[in-house]
Amino acid sequence: MTLASSSNASTRDRIIAAAEYLFAERGFAETSLRLITSRADVNLASVNYHFGSKKDLIQAVFDRFMDRLTAELKLELAALREQGGKPTVEAVLTTFLLPLQALDQLEPNGAAIFMRLLGRAYAETQGHLRRFVLEKYGHVLAEFTQSLMQAHPELPPNELFWRLHFMLGSLVFAIGGSNALGEISAADFNEEVGLNDVVARLIPFLAGGFKAPLAVGLAPLRR
Repeated sequence: MTLASSSNASTRDRIIAAAEYLFAERGFAETSLRLITSRADVNLASVNYHFGSKKDLIQAVFDRFMDRLTAELKLELAALREQGGKPTVEAVLTTFLLPLQALDQLEPNGAAIFMRLLGRAYAETQGHLRRFVLEKYGHVLAEFTQSLMQAHPELPPNELFWRLHFMLGSLVFAIGGSNALGEISAADFNEEVGLNDVVARLIPFLAGGFKAPLAVGLAPLRR
């Protein structure tokens, strides 16, 4: 690698690191390119050169996490297929939650940061990001969804949609806020917990919700 290419890579990495931190802490709309360049100690031309636009930078931040996550998820799903037969919901969920733990190898608290970013993306309706993720990684996510459907085929498609997103909301809260939850657990119960402990608790909880009976009807709203 030449010195020039090494310098370019360093600049790009600094921009992504700054954007990642600010997007997770402040959100996408509240994070300007000026804030990012100030934190990364680069000029705006560097952002334009490496990414072209703020939307492209947002996608690059997600791409870094999604590339690692889906690579691990493909391996877990392949191992599940090799076992044959109808999988359990718990086994399918494990294929997703274990790859989340690998994000902590990508960077410290990587899983928590990614979950916070994902929560921001939903809260701020980043439609371009959804299109980007589905176009590049949709085939892997679809395989995961198909495995869940195979494990619990009784669910109609609309109920599958809601339960997938309820599970995602639980993941965003529990893993995205795992540091805060760990501090509360330590203070209230003298219990030290890490990401592995949170994941171990999440799997049966999420599986129970996913397999719950269908709602008969919704209670009327009280005014």
